[in-house]
Amino acid sequence: MVKLKGNAVGAELAEPIENLGLQWLFITLLIVGIVQMSAGLFRLGKFVRLIPHPVMMGFVNGLAIVIFLSQLGMFKTTVDGQREWLSGAPLYTMMALVALTMLIMWLLPKLTKVVPSAMVGIVVVAGLAISVGLDVPTVGSFIRDGGGEGLSGGLPVFQFQIFGLFDTLQGYWGLILSTAFILAAVGLIESLMTLNLIDDLTETRGSGNRECLAQGSANLTNGLFGGMGGCAMIGQSLINVNSGGRGRLSGVVAAVGLLSFILFGSSLIEQIPIAALVGVMFMVVIGTFAWSSFRILNKIPLADAIILIAVSAITVWQDLAIAVLTGVVMSALVFAWQNATMICARKRIKEDGTKVYEIWGPLFFGSIQSFNSKFEVSEDPVSVEIDFIESRVSDHSGIEAIWNLVNKYHDQGKQVRLTHLSPECQDLLRKASPLFDGSVIEKAIDDPRYHVVTDLMDAEV
Repeated sequence: MVKLKGNAVGAELAEPIENLGLQWLFITLLIVGIVQMSAGLFRLGKFVRLIPHPVMMGFVNGLAIVIFLSQLGMFKTTVDGQREWLSGAPLYTMMALVALTMLIMWLLPKLTKVVPSAMVGIVVVAGLAISVGLDVPTVGSFIRDGGGEGLSGGLPVFQFQIFGLFDTLQGYWGLILSTAFILAAVGLIESLMTLNLIDDLTETRGSGNRECLAQGSANLTNGLFGGMGGCAMIGQSLINVNSGGRGRLSGVVAAVGLLSFILFGSSLIEQIPIAALVGVMFMVVIGTFAWSSFRILNKIPLADAIILIAVSAITVWQDLAIAVLTGVVMSALVFAWQNATMICARKRIKEDGTKVYEIWGPLFFGSIQSFNSKFEVSEDPVSVEIDFIESRVSDHSGIEAIWNLVNKYHDQGKQVRLTHLSPECQDLLRKASPLFDGSVIEKAIDDPRYHVVTDLMDAEV
């Protein structure tokens, strides 16, 4: 993947820089790096697998829309200090160069993949604009319009002075720590989501925990040398993958190349027409957007369709982190509700008069109310058997529900036997009350084997 300063990270940096100054940014980045490295050490990267597919599709679509909208600003020019839309010949020239770049990127891979199509498109369009003498916005003019002086720069210097600021942090720790944790979360979410997307495209499997460690160490180093920090960029990562990049070498070459241009070749980069870069990003948008979502939207469950649309909209309206968290919460609520309605009980009477409840479906916090409604404690005979052969007790709430139910039957002077509970369920119930010793729980060779609460995600992501 390719990592740069992203919009999501940049937005979170605005407040501390505005209120405290640029030096405080570097301290914040040190904490961001430590938090992200800690996430990798504690193997928190595995939790990215909890992100459902509709959320992933919504993330991809929303990000594609954000990239597209960000490029529209390039069709504006500065007139008397105001940004206005291009019109007439400048607009037509801009559109023609954008179209030419996109055409090259579409046609060249059909002929050869030896040379990255994006690079060829940029070189051809830049050469055409320079040779013909087209008066079009360039990288250099864009930087100067924004108040910059150009791309040229020097090597970063170790920021010794930031260590002297720690003595003056009193009163600002709240802002710095909250910003650092938000930055760490936003950066990791965007990076891990991008990692998932790249894995799908390349049919490989990256390590989320290694990604957390690498990004954290990079941001920590960035803060020490006066950088802005960043995270994985889906647009640049897609360009890298679509150009044939598969290993770490492509990212390293990109970083070294960028550094070389800034140090030695800034004048060349400043001559590249903005239209060429816009054309590249438009092709990224086309390749990023999950067009299949339109085809499947009326075929998937309504809840999944709503989640997909909501995540896409929130990504555009707010930011990536809020969109993903909202999508995960919505998916979890839908899952809990659907499973809560799945539990049922089949009732029958044995020859000896014992009433048997055969429980079907998962027993967890969401299905307890439905589970309790299946029983007729006051009307049942003196002997009751509750068979969990087709059920699974998923959490402590389920254990608590069984415990309360057995107590209700005992209060009525009735005998209850519990069958086909997992060994762990049996142990937890026995620890909860001496009532479950003896004849209440019946052991059998075909008792199911599962854990009530366990971490099933220890595998490396």
